[in-house]
Amino acid sequence: MRTMKLGTSTLEVPVIAVGCMRINSLDKTQAERFVQGSLELGANFFDHADIYGGGQCEEIFADAIHMSDDVREKIILQSKCGIRKGMFDFSKEHILDSVDQILQRLKTDYLDILLLHRPDTLVEPDEVAEAFDKLESSGKVRHFGVSNQTPMQIQLLKKSVKQPLVANQLQLSITNATMIANGFNVNMANSSAVDRDGGILDFCRLNDITIQPWSPFQYGFFEGVFLGNEKFPELNAKIDEIAAKYNVSNTTIAMAWLLRHPANMQPVTGTMNLERLADCAKASDIKLTREEWYAIFLAAGNVLP
Repeated sequence: MRTMKLGTSTLEVPVIAVGCMRINSLDKTQAERFVQGSLELGANFFDHADIYGGGQCEEIFADAIHMSDDVREKIILQSKCGIRKGMFDFSKEHILDSVDQILQRLKTDYLDILLLHRPDTLVEPDEVAEAFDKLESSGKVRHFGVSNQTPMQIQLLKKSVKQPLVANQLQLSITNATMIANGFNVNMANSSAVDRDGGILDFCRLNDITIQPWSPFQYGFFEGVFLGNEKFPELNAKIDEIAAKYNVSNTTIAMAWLLRHPANMQPVTGTMNLERLADCAKASDIKLTREEWYAIFLAAGNVLP
């Protein structure tokens, strides 16, 4: 699979990240088959979070991949912390404790990347900085980033945090593309002109922060996938037409649409189906034309001024 640099780091990563939020839906044999199949596809970047399955997903993954020092050198592990029941928590104590538990569940000594999972309005940037410094100096975390944060929230953290924030995980798909649509509708009076995220797309590009789109095939907030969905006949017709041209699946084209954007994104998959993951991986070899990209964007119901 094609690779890319993650943010301003020297870390070389696959352009597709394997999301492990649903790995607890597999039995032991299925989990082993999925993880090993991912590695055979060149998809060795695995995305976790401490809340996925209440921590169970990280444990299942570690067992499925048969974690060892040799295995650890061949994979890239990312996890997230900060979400607690009924609250978000970016306190120094919670971050440090969360990482220790994550490492224990993953049976490893370090994370390649730690993301702060959703914004905490009670965040004290100095506390985050202290936690990051301790995690970096101890070797427990090598790179840091955020999830679902606006430019100002990132700038607030950077007031104290000295480590580069290499990634920002954001909801983005063909049907959930407000951060893209907003950029077309500057100085307009329509709903697409509403700036819902503070220009996060351009901010990340300007600051070399890799955007990691999550739910790349979902519409709404986990309402379902748009591929093959009768609610999106025009979009699916256009995707199927382009898929036939390239002799690939509709999944490949939907993923290629995200990879075509010059922001150099790294989408995070959610599938536990190896065939579908393979279709996602094929997107790294396809570069849609400008005409194809815009045709898909418009078929999703977006409009241009």
